[in-house]
Amino acid sequence: MWTEEIVAGRPAWRHVPSGVVFREVPGGTFRMGLSEAELAAVRAIERSGGAEDTLEPFFAAAGDAQPVREVRVEPFLIARHPLTVAQVRYWLPGYEDDYADGDSGTARIEDELDDLIEAMPFRLPSEAEWEYAARAGTTTLTFRGDGKPGEDDLLDDFGDEQRTAAAENAFGLAAMGSANEICADVWIPGFAGAPADARPRTGAGPRAVRGGAADLYPWQGCDEWLLLLAATRGKHMQFTAVRPAAPLPARD
Repeated sequence: MWTEEIVAGRPAWRHVPSGVVFREVPGGTFRMGLSEAELAAVRAIERSGGAEDTLEPFFAAAGDAQPVREVRVEPFLIARHPLTVAQVRYWLPGYEDDYADGDSGTARIEDELDDLIEAMPFRLPSEAEWEYAARAGTTTLTFRGDGKPGEDDLLDDFGDEQRTAAAENAFGLAAMGSANEICADVWIPGFAGAPADARPRTGAGPRAVRGGAADLYPWQGCDEWLLLLAATRGKHMQFTAVRPAAPLPARD
C-alpha cells in the first residue's frame, strides 16, 4: 500500500492506490500559538504601511490563538499538499468541484466532506500537528520569516512540479496556509487547557480550520495575507480543503 521514493529531491511516502504523496514529519516540541514576537512583527508591517486596512480585528481576535504553550508532537505523515480534485475522485468518483480550475487544483469540499473522511484510510491532522508542520522548525510569521507574505506565496494548483517544489518548507510541505484546511479539532476559542501532546480537542460543533488565503484570491486589499500566517486559525463555515495525515508505515 505504501512505497518510499524521492519526490522533488526529498524522501516521501506514496500511498500507492490513490497516488497521494506524504512527507514524514519528525517528532519534537514547539511553541504553538500566536506569540508576542509575532504580534510585534505584524504591527511592524502595519507601521511600515504594509497593511491595506486596519488590523485591529486581527489583534482583537489574537486570543483565539493564545496562550502560547509548548506542545510535544510525535512523528507522523502528512500529505505534501492538500488533496487535488483528481485525488478526491479516487474515493468519490462522482466528485465535482466548482472552485478548482482543473483536476490538479486544490479540492474545496462542501457536502461531500463526511463521505470523504469516511472513505479515506487516513485521518485529519490535529491543529497542533498542522501548525508544527507549517512552522517546520521556525518561530516566525511564516516559514519564510517575519516579512509580509504576498500573492506569490499562494499555491492553489499542483500541476507545475517545479513551482510546487519551490513552495515547500523545510519539511517538504507545499501551500501551508493557501487553502483553508480542516483539522480534527473542534473549534474552541483559545488554547486554555488544550492538550500538550498534540491530541485534537473533541466535542460538538464545527471543526477548526487553518489557512485560507487563496480562497479569497484575487485579494481585495483586506489583508488576506494574514491567513498565510502559521498561527492563524478559524472556524469551518463552508467549503474546506483536506490535507490528510497518517501514522508512519512500518519499514521492512
